[in-house]
Amino acid sequence: MRRALALAFAAAVIFAVLVLPNHPGTMKWSALNRWPLELPVLLLTMLAVGRRWGLTYAAAALLSVAVVIKLADYAMFSAFNRTFNPILDTFLIGAGLTLLEGSIGLTLTAVTVIGAVLGLAALFLMLERCLRVWADTPNPVRVPTAIAALLCATWAAADAGHHLKAWRFEASPPGTAWTTRLTVKRGTEVAQTATELARFAQEAQTDIYADATGLLDRLEGRDVILIWVESYGRASFDNPLYAPTHLSTLLEAQADIARTGMAMKSGWLTSPTAGGQSWLAHGALASGLWTSDNGRYNAMLTSGHKWLFHFAQGAGYRTSAIMPAITVGWPESLMMGFDHVIPAADIPYQGARFRWVTVPDQFTLATYRDLLPTDPRPDFVQVALISSHAPWTPIPDMIPWDDIGDGTEFNAMAARGPTPKALWRDRDQVRDAYRRSVDYALQAAFGHVARLGADAPLIIVAGDHQAAGFVAGSDNKDVAVHMIGPAHVLAMIDHWGWTDGLIPAANGPVRRMDSFRNDFLAAFSANAVSEMVSQ
Repeated sequence: MRRALALAFAAAVIFAVLVLPNHPGTMKWSALNRWPLELPVLLLTMLAVGRRWGLTYAAAALLSVAVVIKLADYAMFSAFNRTFNPILDTFLIGAGLTLLEGSIGLTLTAVTVIGAVLGLAALFLMLERCLRVWADTPNPVRVPTAIAALLCATWAAADAGHHLKAWRFEASPPGTAWTTRLTVKRGTEVAQTATELARFAQEAQTDIYADATGLLDRLEGRDVILIWVESYGRASFDNPLYAPTHLSTLLEAQADIARTGMAMKSGWLTSPTAGGQSWLAHGALASGLWTSDNGRYNAMLTSGHKWLFHFAQGAGYRTSAIMPAITVGWPESLMMGFDHVIPAADIPYQGARFRWVTVPDQFTLATYRDLLPTDPRPDFVQVALISSHAPWTPIPDMIPWDDIGDGTEFNAMAARGPTPKALWRDRDQVRDAYRRSVDYALQAAFGHVARLGADAPLIIVAGDHQAAGFVAGSDNKDVAVHMIGPAHVLAMIDHWGWTDGLIPAANGPVRRMDSFRNDFLAAFSANAVSEMVSQ
């Protein structure tokens, strides 16, 4: 009886590992309803072979790897709405730890990391022990057991191959070898990624504007300001949880800007990312290359491909990046065409941090122009706002622009709760915090735009990506992009089909974000390509 209970418990543990989902949407009790075809393969193999050739350790290692893949997928789906790719995403571990430290502190972050390592080791030892229970069971019929294991393996292989499209049956075999399929698929994706990176590096060497001169002359030396609004996407327009708030703010801003005499046009771009990794969107828009993952982004950086800011430099602009999220070295910026980079440490904010958010958006927008040295050249500036970055707590309030001093006036706001840990226990609270934080960012961005109206610059306000899927409410990756400037300047993009005002038409044209660089150069350069470049 004791051995029977041990065998049953060991089988149950392995069963749980095999049916463990990799996506938040399938992390339900119904996952227990599927029968993993790998289970009889493993158990019968242990009975037939025993502990020969270190088989229990090898199988435990493979099962542990499968668990890591599933948990990594779960985290990536939750944050970025995509699977985990070990070639491209390993660097995110460091970024995630930095965000975690900003949310819960260094001590708890260290405890979390140590706990994760110990948990993985404990998982491996537990799985090896469970497999050993079956391997050590006396079995007088090892040959028939081995044959049964082989038949079950054939069955599992048939299912895996059917779903991986290596072959097709009229119907899927009963049961599922889902864990095997997932592991094989990830291995295939890694190989494909390596090939894709080589291909992209070659693609990045081609640029129809690489040797062009005399670009952006139709701007007549007008300042250009690109403002990125974090996590601002189509959900602000079509999700009923957010649309009433955000549309009201946009309509109010539209009226304020119209009073300055500036014209407005708005459209849609499809971001290469969702839920995070804003730099992929920044890279796609400014480089004209589809930087859909970090591998492609790195390939683009090392290719020498010109960003929009390189062309601005060639047109006589001073180029700058205001980056309050940059808290460590950023050597990549040397390849982006910036004359000046202002990271968080160089923004004279003396107030308290909003946990991960270093500087509230309104302070950044109120001070960035004073941080740039005197220069006779017109400015081409990128400002990356971050107050609407997860975890969306605490959220600042707008204050009169003239009341902004050294930042200490934001201290009371920065001390407000709830903590990220408390907030993220309730997804409805998370969504409401997201609604309020994006609304704050929109008020700050367009309030600043209205104040710039008298200077008649050309201003681009763009969302970088949608929030994570459970917040955005869809897998759509479209973001709103607004262009504000003198009417005769915006007339140069009439052929884009964008909507007048700050509310882009729901059925308006949607183009990939990497189309923007070439379209912008063509629209504002007298001798550039006159047609919108297909991507």
